[in-house]
Parts: sequence; C-alpha cells; structure tokens
Amino acid sequence: MPKGLFQFVLFVACWSLVSTARALPAPSSLSAREHRVNTPQSTPAPAPQRQRRRAAIPEGQRPSTTVVIDPGHGGFDRGGIPRQRVPESMMNLDVALRLRSVLQSYGYRVVMTRDTDVFIPLGTRVAIGNSYRDAIFVCIHFNATPRSSASGIETYFYSSQSLPLASAIHYYVAGGAPSANRGVRRRGFFVLRRTTIPSVLVECGFLTNPTEANYAQNAAYRQKLAMEIAHGIQNRASVARIAGANRIVSSSSDTTLEPETVPLQPFIDQTHYHDPDLSRSKHKRSSKGSKSASSSKHKKSSDTASTAKSSSKKRKSSKQAED
Repeated sequence: MPKGLFQFVLFVACWSLVSTARALPAPSSLSAREHRVNTPQSTPAPAPQRQRRRAAIPEGQRPSTTVVIDPGHGGFDRGGIPRQRVPESMMNLDVALRLRSVLQSYGYRVVMTRDTDVFIPLGTRVAIGNSYRDAIFVCIHFNATPRSSASGIETYFYSSQSLPLASAIHYYVAGGAPSANRGVRRRGFFVLRRTTIPSVLVECGFLTNPTEANYAQNAAYRQKLAMEIAHGIQNRASVARIAGANRIVSSSSDTTLEPETVPLQPFIDQTHYHDPDLSRSKHKRSSKGSKSASSSKHKKSSDTASTAKSSSKKRKSSKQAED
C-alpha cells in the first residue's frame, strides 16, 4: 500500500473514533442517569380520606339516660280534627325521627315507641317507657282546633318529677320558635299520668293555623324543633329557681341568665278539666256511674229471673193438672 494512501486511511479511522467518543455521554452524566433508573421510586402516601362519620363517643362519656320518644297518633289515627289538611301523625313522626338522630349523635340511647306510620295503643306506649330504668319519656305532638287563629307552643307534664324536664324543653322550643309561647301546663294525659319516669308532651304548634302549618311543612323548621327539644333534654339538669327568670328568652344571645342555667317555668294547672280520658275526677265519676249501672243491671236481671221462675212454676202446675 502506498505510503500516502496508508496515511489517509489512518486519518479517516482516527476521525471516526473521535466522532464516536463525542457522541457518547460523559461518564458522570451516564452514572447519574443509571442511578436514577436503578433507584426504586417511592410510592406517594395516599391523601387522608375525609372523615364522614362522627367520632365515636367513649363509653364512659356517654349519657346514662335513655330517651323514649313517642310520636303521637299513627296509622288509622291521623290526629288533629276532622277535615284537617296537614296530617298530624306524619308531622309527629318526622320530628321524632329527627330528634332521634340528634340525640344519638350526642351519645344518648334512644328508644322509639314507633318509627313508621303505625298505630300503637296508649297502654303499649306507656309500657315501653316504664320498661327502661333511668329513662325519660318525650311525646311529640302538634296541636289543632276549629279556631284557625289559635297558635303557639305548649308543653305538658303531670308529676312533679317531670317539671324540670318540661321547663327545659319548653324554654328552648318556645324560645327558638317564631310562634307564641302558650306556657307549661300540668294535665293528666294518659301517657303522662301512667308513666313512672319523667315524662312530657310537647305541642309543637297548631296545624290548623295557616302560618304554623306552613312552618311545620318546612323540613328545616322540623329540624330546628328537633334540635331545640334535644337542647332541652341535654340541659334538663341545669333547671334551677333563679330570681326574675320565670320567662322565655327570645334568643340565645340573652345575657340576663347565668350560662347553662335554665329557669324553672311557671305552669297552668289544668288537672281539674273533666275530659273523659284525661281527668282523674272524671275517671272516678265514670267508675261510680259504671257501678250504679252495674247495680241497676243486676237488679233488673234478678227481677227478670224471678219472673221467669214464677212463670215456669205456673206452667209446671198447669201441666200436672192436665195430666
């Protein structure tokens, strides 16, 4: 091979080697890249899920009181008066179910006398309430009257042990509702008279009053009623006789009362009313009347028996004579 050709080939080979070397990455760059590829990628921690449920209340901090909620009427018994547009039984049930949810979120044990649109006899409702120790009985109702202008909130009790509970519930419900305050009343309703635990009956307004009927048909208002009743149950132990506090506050911003203190409400005693199924005196008179009627009936039966016996003897004598 000629010397000039050999030098040319050698030059071309050297040039190719230099070009190849320039095309490769620098050793440090290649090492860093291999390190990134070979290093295991850490999996990002999942974002904490939003807590949807209320935190469980420790057993030792749960209220020991059982609340028996009694939605009035139900089933074929719609409540109210004839031709009433808004059925009371369904309004009672809705507020009661909302009250159950609120109380359960506070940690209370809640028992319902009914949780569907069924009829439960009064005796059964009372038996349910009396079967629980350390319980309170809260009966939910709405009012009705032929006089459409009647309006307001009423709370009923019967025994003296029930007055603090009635005072607390009425204090919050009447104070939080836009309706008139008709006060706390003592009256011998069957479910109040026959229960052996603190018991109240709340009349949440008149469904025969156009304005209050509209309130009752609003879900937000029924929820507010449930919240206020729950506040009364929570603070029933804070009821105390304090000077100048026998009234209903119009809002929670009232500062004339000490915090967490609920005034014992004055009440109207209506136990003298002679309603057939409400008043003890009426019940006694009915019993006396029943006894008198029973005596008359017994006397009449005796007279009839004597007459029949005499007739039988006459027929027998006549038959013997014919024989």
